[in-house]
Amino acid sequence: MSAALDEARAALATGDVPIGAVVLDPDGMTVGRGRNVREADHDPTGHAEVVALREAAAARGEWRLDGHTLVVTLEPCTMCAGAAVLSRVERVVFGAWDPKAGAVGSLWDVVRDRRLNHRPEVVSGVLADESAALLEGFFADHR
Repeated sequence: MSAALDEARAALATGDVPIGAVVLDPDGMTVGRGRNVREADHDPTGHAEVVALREAAAARGEWRLDGHTLVVTLEPCTMCAGAAVLSRVERVVFGAWDPKAGAVGSLWDVVRDRRLNHRPEVVSGVLADESAALLEGFFADHR
């Protein structure tokens, strides 16, 4: 989670919401990194999780990320939760809960929907205070 927090801090330099993500391979090595780049790249899909999953898939040479772990500072939204399911990651680890848009247990629970063909394990609340503090500081400055 520390590496994901570093990515989140780096997003601040481009005016993006400070959310960061990393993808770990089955041996715990980082194979993908991402931060929000919606503002920097003018890309509505430029969420940290999507960026990290794309980088990990490119490094692996295929889209299936069996045995991998997605670590993100904020509970994924519906798009990112769906990307986690579709990439076949083994687990999703996140920091702060997102009561406004979270799709891993807050508003929705996309990753545990029994109708889908893959359901990753979920670990929540890892360094949640640090993750939430970054977001609270960002939004305090923008309101």
